[in-house]
Amino acid sequence: MNHGQPELITRHRRNPILTAADWPYPVHAVFNPAATLLPDGTTLLLCRVEDSRGHSHLCAARSANGVDGWQIDPQPTMPADPDNYPEELWGIEDPRITYVPELAQYAIVYTAYTRDGPGVALALTKDFHAFERYGLIMSPEDKDAALLPRRIGGHWALIHRPVSAPRAHMWISYSPDLRHWGSHKLILEARRGAWWDANKIGLSPPPIETPQGWLVIYHGVRMTAAGCIYRLGLALFDRDQPERLLKRGDEWVFGPEERYEQRGDVGNVVFPCGYTIGEDGDTIRLYYGAADTTIALATGSISAMLGWLEEHS
Repeated sequence: MNHGQPELITRHRRNPILTAADWPYPVHAVFNPAATLLPDGTTLLLCRVEDSRGHSHLCAARSANGVDGWQIDPQPTMPADPDNYPEELWGIEDPRITYVPELAQYAIVYTAYTRDGPGVALALTKDFHAFERYGLIMSPEDKDAALLPRRIGGHWALIHRPVSAPRAHMWISYSPDLRHWGSHKLILEARRGAWWDANKIGLSPPPIETPQGWLVIYHGVRMTAAGCIYRLGLALFDRDQPERLLKRGDEWVFGPEERYEQRGDVGNVVFPCGYTIGEDGDTIRLYYGAADTTIALATGSISAMLGWLEEHS
């Protein structure tokens, strides 16, 4: 990486791996995909797809190797449903997938674009064909949310990012039933001043459970005279009390450097919503939106990220 940054995350040479031109029906842009490995080893990306109205829906792309040969659903996999869920009036965006063993289902937490701004919605699925929508679980303005894969102290846990202008921080909330949420706690605060993650931060992909704790890749937004720059940083939270911050890196570890990340509908954005982990339990593939226009892939090592946090927090 440039600027003396550590080479913790390496871009794939074939980036961007998916663009609007790959879609089987007319779309404007594809970005910010959730990701999971299906039982047969297939990589599934649940992509945010924006149409020419500016509204988004979710569409699945599947690949045997997670890099190419994508099989894309011929129509939207999960369209917005404003007739039954009025909070999805202006589309659905930025999903995060968590496989929940207790439910034997995938939880998809996504942003519903309501008439009052973005809110957090939840759906469950076994197969990415049929979806059980729970509707809005966090009212606007709130987004950048993911469910932890297991209960904490008997309760489900959701990390999310409510906005309390002028700053936006990361919070955790707990629920007995996935519908009623409370015990809200601030877990990571946006810094102030000149920091790369001052004023506005948010969860990127779902937290990664490691023996040392929950490894969190989060985004920080730097406001500049020329616009915003979205970069990624690392933090570590306690396994049994995920509201307890153990470590936080001072520097960003990944930022927009390539042309496809710097130029697009929203320039200077790298925004991962999903990852898969290799058979070695350490290699991570990050799938990210580049400039809100295309989908790109980068790889890293969980142990290297934890080691970096040990040195840089």
